Amino acid sequence: MFSNVIVKKPGKSYVEGLTTSDLGTPNYEELLVQHEAYVEALKTCGVEVTYLEADEAFPDSTFVEDTAVLTKDFAVVSNPGAASRNGEIVEMEQVLKGLYEKIYYIESPGTLDGGDVLQADNTFYIGISERTNQQGAEQLKAILEKEDYVAHIVPLKEFFHLKTGIAYLGDNKMVLAGEFVEDELFSSYDKIVIPKEDEYSANCILVNDFVIIPAGYPATKQKIEQAGYSVIELPMSEFQKQDGGLSCLSLRF
Repeated sequence: MFSNVIVKKPGKSYVEGLTTSDLGTPNYEELLVQHEAYVEALKTCGVEVTYLEADEAFPDSTFVEDTAVLTKDFAVVSNPGAASRNGEIVEMEQVLKGLYEKIYYIESPGTLDGGDVLQADNTFYIGISERTNQQGAEQLKAILEKEDYVAHIVPLKEFFHLKTGIAYLGDNKMVLAGEFVEDELFSSYDKIVIPKEDEYSANCILVNDFVIIPAGYPATKQKIEQAGYSVIELPMSEFQKQDGGLSCLSLRF
C-alpha cells in the first residue's frame, strides 16, 4: 500500500523537452488539464500528494519518476542518463531529505533513470537502456541487495525504459508487452499480456485499490478488470507525445 506520492507540475518549457515520438507538439493547456486529472486520480486512490511547482529550466522534470527509486525504508537518488535532465535531482534530493532518513546515491560514471526500475514485492528489475548503463544498474543492485532485496538486471532490446512495457499489479500478477512476454525472468508470474497495438497501455500503475491506465485501450481495461481490479482511465495524449507514461509522472511510496 502507498501512502504518499510526489508529483511535479509541467512547465511551459515542457513542449521543448526530449522525445523520440512523431506525435506532434504537445498542447500546453490540455497538458495541464491531463496532469490535474492525474493528481485527482491519485487522491482518489487514498494517497497524500506532495505537489512540486514547475521548473522551466528542466522541460522534462514533470517526469519525476526518473529522479529517484523509493522504498518504504530508504530512497535512492538517481543519476539520469540525459545530460539535460541531470540537474533535476538537486531539487528532488532536498525533497527526499524531508521524507527519508536513509538516502543512497547513484554515482557517475553510472547512470540510472527511475523509469528503468520496477519493484515486484521483494524483487527489483533494473533495465539497461539508453538512459541507464551497466555501472548504474550494478550500483543500484548492490544497494538493494544490501537492504535485503533481490535484484535482476535486464538489458533492453526494444523499449525506451523498462517500465514502458511492464507493470506489477501485486498478487503475483504482471502486465507484460513486447520483449518481456516470453522472457524467462518473468515466467513465474501470472501474465496479463498486452499486444503490440496496445503497448502504450502496458505502462499502468497500481495505487492501493485501483489500477490507473491510459484512456483509449478497452481491451487492456477488460483484462485488468477480469483480473479483479478496479480501473481508472486517464487521457495521456500530451504526455505520450514526449515519451511519457503514467508511471513517469509520480514517485509512489
